[in-house]
Amino acid sequence: MIKNFQELINVAKKQTMMKLAVAAAQDEDVLIAVCGAAEMGIVEPILVGEAAKIKEIADENGLDVSKFQLVESPSLTEAARISVGLVSDGKADFLMKGLIDTSILLKAVLDKEIGLRTDSLLSHVMLYHTPNYHKLLFLTDGGMNIEPSLEEKAMILKNSVKVAKSMGISNVKVACLAAKEKVNFKMKATIEADRLKKMGNDGEFGEGVIVEGPIAFDLAVSKEAAKIKKFDSEVAGDADVILVPTIEVGNGIGKSLAYMANAESAGIIMGAKAPVLLVSRADSHEAKLNSIALGSIIAAHK
Repeated sequence: MIKNFQELINVAKKQTMMKLAVAAAQDEDVLIAVCGAAEMGIVEPILVGEAAKIKEIADENGLDVSKFQLVESPSLTEAARISVGLVSDGKADFLMKGLIDTSILLKAVLDKEIGLRTDSLLSHVMLYHTPNYHKLLFLTDGGMNIEPSLEEKAMILKNSVKVAKSMGISNVKVACLAAKEKVNFKMKATIEADRLKKMGNDGEFGEGVIVEGPIAFDLAVSKEAAKIKKFDSEVAGDADVILVPTIEVGNGIGKSLAYMANAESAGIIMGAKAPVLLVSRADSHEAKLNSIALGSIIAAHK
């Protein structure tokens, strides 16, 4: 089991190098992270976009892109379609967003002809590592699905389990968050968390998946809190995955971990035929590198 991001990068270095298609690669921060990952032997990049601009940015930052495949595409829409097509055709293993709007890239990802659409739901999975927790914490979905239905939460849960399994976690412990641990029919989150737990008990999420809910955040991550509140569960104080009821909850927890607990992070979009990296301009170079390493591990596992 991978316990921190240095271990994640080490694992990514040792496996077969994955091919990464970068849509609109003329982005300084993204290009620096991609070149760093390539130097480590994690990925073989395919840079799609304005070749002259990509070379200019590389020269300004002392980066050598001469050994990478460059695919000219002056249009952002075309860059998205070419990059997605590379993955769809098996010429690349996963996809990364460069200097392009997320909506343009996702439109290509979901295109019925050349896209990476599946029967699943696209969802965002963030990984966090903080000194205050004994292992990596997976948080979903604080980035894509606003107020998912029960059926959508089940698909989001399955996507997060795939990430956790690819990281070597044999028994994935999922905490379905709510404000309290008892079902309250005035609180939708408690009802659906209880349903997800029953689905987990019935084996709907596969072997090696333990689902708990409803459960508050403190009980999910603190054995001491669970002991004080007399909440007995295998998941309490040892959760791998935090499944949030709405995007606001996930966004708030994630940014609290990043800005108040100095957590390291990585993020991935799951539910397509291949992992998709939608890094933010606010992400550090380290976070972007972590995300590339994560994507390569998931791609190799698939």
